[in-house]
Amino acid sequence: MSNAFVADHFQSHELARQWLEARRWPEGPICPHCGVIAHAYATKKAGLYRCAEPACRKDFSITTGTVMESSHIPLHKWMMAFYLMSSSKKGMSAHQVHRALGVSYKAAWFMCHRIREAMRGESPLGFGPLGGKGEIVEADETYFGKTEQPRISPRRKGRPYNPRGSRGPKDKRPIVALVERGGNVRTFHVPVADKATVSKIVRENIARESRLHTDESRLYPDVGKLFQAHKTVHHTGGEYVRIEYPITGEPAESIHTNSAEGYFSIFKRGMRGVYQHCKEKHLHRYLAEFDFRYNHRVGLGCSDIDRTLAAIKGAEGKRLMWRQPD
Repeated sequence: MSNAFVADHFQSHELARQWLEARRWPEGPICPHCGVIAHAYATKKAGLYRCAEPACRKDFSITTGTVMESSHIPLHKWMMAFYLMSSSKKGMSAHQVHRALGVSYKAAWFMCHRIREAMRGESPLGFGPLGGKGEIVEADETYFGKTEQPRISPRRKGRPYNPRGSRGPKDKRPIVALVERGGNVRTFHVPVADKATVSKIVRENIARESRLHTDESRLYPDVGKLFQAHKTVHHTGGEYVRIEYPITGEPAESIHTNSAEGYFSIFKRGMRGVYQHCKEKHLHRYLAEFDFRYNHRVGLGCSDIDRTLAAIKGAEGKRLMWRQPD
């Protein structure tokens, strides 16, 4: 069995810097301050360049303008952390990164969060819509972990939702997932998964030409009318897959939300078995990590190396500081 860590860029900081420069700057150094390509010169410090544009003249390195900027951790350890988090299907805990790389736990925890920031896509509205003509998009919601503050019901005179002993999600964190059948996933951690919130997410993120598949939840019937078709499965009645044969001679259609359920299964196994603890304010970062690996999975033709390179590429133009500026 081959060992991925024998590669040169995992051996030393200098080799990792050269490897990273060859991939980020194939045409020469790019100044992150003014954007000029191949018009910079090396300074006496290895890896530090100075822009030759008279209006700029600023120093920069391969990590400037990325989540790795201002880090004192050697670059080859960053590359190893990117690989570990990209190649582990259910995630890699900060304790494991701390032990594997020989850095402090605090440094490993912050590294992992910065890598999750690199894995995060842009604003969902910046993406194209999911689905398309003839495509199926599954929508479903789940709940994971307790909210840090109980949700207050305006209809119950300021009392929390779901009093003790009642059924339902109670004070759990709602997550909404939209999954293309055989394609990508897009998840949202929302304050409350009510009809208005879920309908807005579905409207803004799914192409109207798509076929929407959901369970029998009352959140979807109205918004489902906007799409080419809206099919449901009745989980409460023990139905999980239904095959429909159109009269028009079109191919049979499999009605289910198993792709969304499969995503939730991977997410919850990772959160419970690997990460175990997650504050609600960080939940969106963990979702971004699981979304990234799902959207770059083997089934879509991505290897561990491809996934790692995509995560490193995503580090460009992003910063995550220990104390975010106001």
